[in-house]
Amino acid sequence: DLVQETLVRAWQHPEALRADAFDSVRPWLLTVARRLAIDARRARQARPPEVGDAVLESARVIADHAERSAATLDVREAVKTLTPRHREVLVLVYFQGASVAEAAEALGIPPGTVKSRAYYALRALRRMLPGYAADLR
Repeated sequence: DLVQETLVRAWQHPEALRADAFDSVRPWLLTVARRLAIDARRARQARPPEVGDAVLESARVIADHAERSAATLDVREAVKTLTPRHREVLVLVYFQGASVAEAAEALGIPPGTVKSRAYYALRALRRMLPGYAADLR
């Protein structure tokens, strides 16, 4: 690319290429090539490095803070509309990370009841938050 661009510049400036003085052409061509190389290096340093498609495909996509805050508010409002029984199971199992057995013991109900309440609570949330249905599985 450097040689090609140097020769294009020489073609664009025929006054620099005098046939009678070959000795003056060589330094001019080398100077043009040197300046083009310096310009190319500075251009590469001035912008961020280019990346290939493979890197972009494997890069994690991180939602920005505003989107995450809006989603949190939506979920909080939706959880408030649940019945108290469904809400307490959901808080224990999904937000506090308790197992079904631990939630059953804490609430004094059978594990099967914890599972069914969690199922119906999530189903209600999916209906209220259709945009987040994939996240509520």
